[in-house]
Amino acid sequence: MAKKKKFIIEDLLIEKYAAEGKCIAKYNDKILFIEGAVPGDRATVFVYKNKKDWGEASVNKITHFSENRVTPFCQHFSVCGGCKWQMLPYEKQLQYKQQEAEQNLKRIGKVELPEIMPIIGCGNSAHYRNKLEFTFSNKRFLTGDELGSENVVAQQ
Repeated sequence: MAKKKKFIIEDLLIEKYAAEGKCIAKYNDKILFIEGAVPGDRATVFVYKNKKDWGEASVNKITHFSENRVTPFCQHFSVCGGCKWQMLPYEKQLQYKQQEAEQNLKRIGKVELPEIMPIIGCGNSAHYRNKLEFTFSNKRFLTGDELGSENVVAQQ
């Protein structure tokens, strides 16, 4: 029987941070990289890329919020794509950024690291971005909910 390319998983435990704003969960011995979740969340996810040992998914609905989750301060969070981790306390953001930097140096760069001091955070952790990027298309903008839906018809 052929495996499904795209499918939904309900009530999946998000286990840990991966990289680039994604988290990791396991499903049937497969590693899933999930956008829109934080470690400790339980969520219904839409798997949109399904390989033999891994897949990529996005959150359709959080069924249980992690105790580490906070309310993002920006009304455009999750739509503009500029900030990946506003749903986490700033201290956790720094912790995960440091983890990602260390892992990149160790795993990709094959660099043996001495003990690393913690990242020093910014005094102003909100409303500091000053970059805008615009894209243009003859197609309608799709929201995150629409992109995660199986009912969206591909645009011509």
